[in-house]
Amino acid sequence: MRKKSSAPSKRPDGIRIGLTMRITSAPNYAEPRDAIAQDWATFLAAALPEASWLPLPNLGRERIRAYCESWGVNRLILTGGDDIGATPLRDETEQALLEWASEACLPVLGVCRGLQLMAVRAGCPLIPVRGHAGTRHPVTGLIAKDVNSFHTYAPQACPAGFEVLASAPDGAIEAMRCTGKPWEAWMWHPEREPAPFDPTDRLRLRKLFL
Repeated sequence: MRKKSSAPSKRPDGIRIGLTMRITSAPNYAEPRDAIAQDWATFLAAALPEASWLPLPNLGRERIRAYCESWGVNRLILTGGDDIGATPLRDETEQALLEWASEACLPVLGVCRGLQLMAVRAGCPLIPVRGHAGTRHPVTGLIAKDVNSFHTYAPQACPAGFEVLASAPDGAIEAMRCTGKPWEAWMWHPEREPAPFDPTDRLRLRKLFL
C-alpha cells in the first residue's frame, strides 16, 4: 500500500493565509529556529474565523514558493520582528514571497517590518525614527486612531506605487496601501492589542482578504 503524502494533493478552496516567522535562537542550542507570536492565532480567530492559516518557514528563495503552492496558500501576512538585514535568510524568503504574491496578485498584509520590506522592495530607503519604540501614539489620515509602536525605522517617503493611509505626528508613515495590487501595510501590531482587538484592524483585514 502506498503511503499517503502529508501534503495536500491539490490546492484547497477558501482563505489560506501564510504567516512569515522571525528567526530566533534557543539557549544552549546551536540551531536557528523559526518562531511566531501565539497572539497571531487569537487575532486571526477573531478577525477571520473562517480562514485557515499556516506559519511559513524561512526556506530561502529557491524553496518557499513551492512550499506555499503545495499547501494552497493564497494570502500572505508579513509579520513583524527584527530589522531588515538582521537575518538575511528571512529577508531572502520574504522578498521571494513578495515577488510570488506580485506575480499571482495575492492579497498581502505587511506588519511593521512587513511595511518596511514593501518600501525597500519599491526602491524607497528607510530612515531611523525616534520615539516610536515601545510606546503608543496617534495616527491621522484615512486611518485615525491611537496605535502601539515598536519600530525604529520608517520609509523615507511614500514608495512609488503606494499611497499613505496614516502618518504619525512627526510625519513618519504608519500605514500605506499599494495602488495596483491588493497590498496593505501597517506599522502597528494588530495582534498585540488586547482581545477582542481593534475593530478597525479586524474590518480592514477582512476587507483586504475577503
